[in-house]
Amino acid sequence: MNILYNLAIHVYGRLIAIASCFNEKAKKRHRGSHDTWNVIAEKTDKNSRYIWFHVSSLGEFEQGRPVIERLKSENPQTKILLTFFSPSGYEIRKNYANADVVCYLPTDTAKNAEKFLSLVNIEKAIFIKYEFWGNFLNELKKRNIPTYIISAIFRKEQTFFKIYGGFYRNMLKCFTHLFVQDDNSRKLLKSIDIYKVTVAGDTRFDRVNYIAQQSKKLPLIEKFVDGKNVIVAGSTWAADEDLLLKYLNENKNIKLILAPHEIHESHIAEICSKLNCSHLLYSQLANDNASNVDCVIVDCFGILSSIYRYADIAYIGGGFGAGIHNTLEAAVYGIPTVWGPNYMKFREARELIACGGGFSISDYKSLKNVFDNLSIDSTVGSKVAEYVKQNLGATEKILKSIGY
Repeated sequence: MNILYNLAIHVYGRLIAIASCFNEKAKKRHRGSHDTWNVIAEKTDKNSRYIWFHVSSLGEFEQGRPVIERLKSENPQTKILLTFFSPSGYEIRKNYANADVVCYLPTDTAKNAEKFLSLVNIEKAIFIKYEFWGNFLNELKKRNIPTYIISAIFRKEQTFFKIYGGFYRNMLKCFTHLFVQDDNSRKLLKSIDIYKVTVAGDTRFDRVNYIAQQSKKLPLIEKFVDGKNVIVAGSTWAADEDLLLKYLNENKNIKLILAPHEIHESHIAEICSKLNCSHLLYSQLANDNASNVDCVIVDCFGILSSIYRYADIAYIGGGFGAGIHNTLEAAVYGIPTVWGPNYMKFREARELIACGGGFSISDYKSLKNVFDNLSIDSTVGSKVAEYVKQNLGATEKILKSIGY
């Protein structure tokens, strides 16, 4: 193994240990990775073989979830080991019912990799999207354990494709097969002599399609809609909200459902202070008031995916910051989808724009222009629906290819 890589891993481990003294997330990661050995000792069955799924955090878990659940439903006897790197994923899904064992991934040292794979009888290993841990991958290859990566996506800027990236290219050769999201990824891998590749697509499409099929009817939202055109804005930040609220204040022929990314009291109060029209929090809606307001502010979590079904237009927040949130959660309902300028690293956003179903805005003028045009164009939604339909089926392709 590469000396610099192992040195970096050891330094990282020490830094996490130091940071754990004053950072809660680092503390959970540090303690959790050490506690993995106890979890494995207490919860794994030494006489059973496990399919090991490794994810970084919650987003990657959602990509792996359709495969886990399809596998478990069709092969109930299959044992699933699920590991997380990030506390933000583990803490939310540590009691996930479809996994027999859930724990943190130990730090990627050669010693830990050997110990981990000696304690658990792994039948197959499946990594999700961006997870490349050299010592674990090398140990899996040494033990001839079939190892896959799914919903992976590659860009030419990554180290694998640089002249100095030989060590990282060798990581890719540890995989038995790579299931990638698009043909560009396949071509990039071919350029570095990685040929065991299938363009299977992104399993998130299967996940959001399942969620849409299970979505709840929300009678109070139905009363709120009351036959009007509705914009549903999800996971918004202040920069998104300033534009959306201005548009609502200036257009009395539409209604807005706003689901902020942060729902603490002060932020909700700030939103309300900017509205010049009637509004209520979702928690305040009742049969006798729902149809009488122009804006509902969602002050709870867990219902956004169901609310999108009532939208004529969806707006996805985050595009004026680090990047847009989940576009597919809205697009699965076949509705035009709009977001801010920072979207280029999201394949589905680029493809939605290319098919005529997605739109990027950069300021109030562009938002107003897009919303006004979408209000009179009823053909856009069908383009979105067709795009989603064409991208379903990655889960089935993957499971069929690995023997299930």
